[in-house]
Amino acid sequence: RVEHAWIRWLPAQLPSAGYAVIVNDSDATVRLTGARSVDYGIVMLHRSMLANSDSRMEMVDHLDIPAHGSVKLTPGDYHLMLSQATRAIKPGDTVKMTLEFAGGATLQADFPVLPANSTGPK
Repeated sequence: RVEHAWIRWLPAQLPSAGYAVIVNDSDATVRLTGARSVDYGIVMLHRSMLANSDSRMEMVDHLDIPAHGSVKLTPGDYHLMLSQATRAIKPGDTVKMTLEFAGGATLQADFPVLPANSTGPK
């Protein structure tokens, strides 16, 4: 299941980022392999990193969610990089996201869009 989902909106068609807690209630590790949304042309799983005082991002192929555990997609770490919006998206909107897992399983989640200065849902 997905908890505390949200998108940090950025102006001027800049790429935005999606954050959430992905909870695995099953007895086996599940592998998140990607995501998609009709509201964005490109959705990629990324990780922000700090190396030698430089902040950078890299795309990752997957993210394992342990059995009876969770993984947080948070600012400064793993997140969904959202670009090429297919419609005008603004704070107050909701973006429907489909998370994709190894083996073909999917999970639908609503991601509220919050202002650029937000630190997440209250």
